Amino acid sequence: MAAIQLHNIIKRYGKGPKANQVIHGVSAEFRDGEFIVIVGPSGCGKSTLLRMVAGLEEISEGTISIGGKVVNDLEPSERDIAMVFQNYALYPHMSVFTNMAYGLKIAKVPEAEIKTRVDKAAAMLELGHLLERKPRELSGGQRQRVAMGRAIVRKPQVFLFDEPLSNLDAKLRASTRLQIQKLHRELGITSLFVTHDQVEAMTLAQRMMVLNGGHVEQFGTPDEVYHRPASTFVASFIGSPPMNLLKNVPGSQAGQILGIRPEHLDIGNEGWPVTVESIEMLGAERLLYCKIGDEFLIVRADEGTVAPQIGQTLHVLPRADRVHQFDASSGKRIA
Repeated sequence: MAAIQLHNIIKRYGKGPKANQVIHGVSAEFRDGEFIVIVGPSGCGKSTLLRMVAGLEEISEGTISIGGKVVNDLEPSERDIAMVFQNYALYPHMSVFTNMAYGLKIAKVPEAEIKTRVDKAAAMLELGHLLERKPRELSGGQRQRVAMGRAIVRKPQVFLFDEPLSNLDAKLRASTRLQIQKLHRELGITSLFVTHDQVEAMTLAQRMMVLNGGHVEQFGTPDEVYHRPASTFVASFIGSPPMNLLKNVPGSQAGQILGIRPEHLDIGNEGWPVTVESIEMLGAERLLYCKIGDEFLIVRADEGTVAPQIGQTLHVLPRADRVHQFDASSGKRIA
């Protein structure tokens, strides 16, 4: 296991005035044994950052250290990391056992040790009964577990996950998230997990880095990021549905944006008058999409609330201790 330090990491493609800079001075420290999620929309630079840690992308400026050792000039094989990709990258002609054992065989690990490591990883991942099967005989979730098993048997200092759950359906994604959480508790290996899915980020991360256009918008625990977003970008990206961001409502001030999450608006006899435009039924709760003046906001109503009608006017009251203020020009949080 090892801590990871990123110091002023910059990535450019091309040279000179036409160079395209995609990572802008990222600095962070990931503690030994910590599970970090790097989250952001497509094109924000999260996979590029991960690939620089892995040694698959050249660093334009800055330093990356793993276990106190600068790794900028080390090949991927010299960094003692294991990577799990979105596409599994399994050898189709090999059995599950051989896929998991292949890297160890290349490293000339003794056969008895290989069998011990593979059997242990297979038991952790509930793959023991599948060791003789080929990848084509497995489900998507099973293939992903084989890819994780192949990484586990390496006993690396660091695990790197690049959108590993993207090819799975919703049910498998949820169960595999639980599997990853369990593995991290058991192994305690420093892990970086890249995703565009904020639900994955919130459920897996001990701390999370929110990227936007190659810049770090916020780095903190899921609780900190959700309840004290550092910017309007974080407020709108983290949370499902996202935070309401309003400019012209009672209580807002000139030059400021008022933020309030849908679950922090109480329906009653006082507050802002809003008109219900549409309703989304989600079983135990409803999302009310409403109009207030020329702006829209979402209200989360639990199953105990009397269902309103489309076009009905309601009054919603924001909870005073849950209101956020952001600077309208910079989008940054106002304390």
